[in-house]
Amino acid sequence: MKMLINVAETVVADALRGLAASHPELTVDIENRVIVRRDAPVADKVGLVSGGGSGHEPLHSGFVGHGMLDAACPGEVFTSPVPDQMVRAAAAVDSGNGVLFIVKNYTGDVLNFDMAAELAEDEGITVAKVLVNDDVAVTDSLYTAGRRGTGGTLFVEKIAGAAAEEGAPLERVEAIARRVNDSSRSFGVALSPCSTPAKGGPTFDLPAGELELGVGIHGEPGRERRAMMTSREIADYAVDVVLEDLRPDSPVLLLVNGMGATPQLELYGFAAEVHRVLGERQVAVARTLVGNYVTSLDMAGASITLCQVDEDLLRLWDAPVRTAGLRWGC
Repeated sequence: MKMLINVAETVVADALRGLAASHPELTVDIENRVIVRRDAPVADKVGLVSGGGSGHEPLHSGFVGHGMLDAACPGEVFTSPVPDQMVRAAAAVDSGNGVLFIVKNYTGDVLNFDMAAELAEDEGITVAKVLVNDDVAVTDSLYTAGRRGTGGTLFVEKIAGAAAEEGAPLERVEAIARRVNDSSRSFGVALSPCSTPAKGGPTFDLPAGELELGVGIHGEPGRERRAMMTSREIADYAVDVVLEDLRPDSPVLLLVNGMGATPQLELYGFAAEVHRVLGERQVAVARTLVGNYVTSLDMAGASITLCQVDEDLLRLWDAPVRTAGLRWGC
């Protein structure tokens, strides 16, 4: 496999050096693996901290900034960050109003964020935690007990981030984050496997003429494999699976997310099919976001996420955001 890297051992550090050089509005601690908005801690504001294994960019490092996260902790590729990173991040962003940990439901992330919360509390930092578990494809996987956290993480970080930016107290920011998670559902499809720098090749086998329905963002198995389907057929399948679980009775936010190697041309074509199915199912779409946001290295494929919203959540979604990976209104 050809990769644009130096050596596998320095992939994350090299990416952090590039992030620091490209975004002076961030403070990037390369040695301790912590990314913080430069103006942190922001007075009278709840701090938002998230993180996870590298390889899913722009999640989470690309979402640090005004209107989203105050700090992110990148682990090695597909490997949870450690508690020390999370405690450093919490201390860097705590203004005295508390810190919210946003945690994707993967076993390593959950255990390490739980431990970090205890350590931070020992240092006098008030911490709340929200678990993101929006993936409807499978109940348990190689990396987690229960549903996996995937594209819904973007909605949680953006909407809770806007609430924190407005000065909402920790209890309200936490409640909004939980509400967004409870209102979000995702389903992903892989057209090809991903390749990690350490392995130097595909992490799982997916024959050329097949796809994986319900794949996870680390390449975890989904519901089933089938012969290659058209964009129209995939949209019919994926949307129906999500709507079986969500059953929205108000407008939704729609994320059409690429897994890393899928070009915009294909993603927008897929978005057209998703809109078609939602229209046929009489589901109103309030906003649509299309692009590679919650990725799996070089995997080809896509996921869809729906989040049911009311006027308040939609207002928070529309609020200004200024990060490396998402920005509008600023």
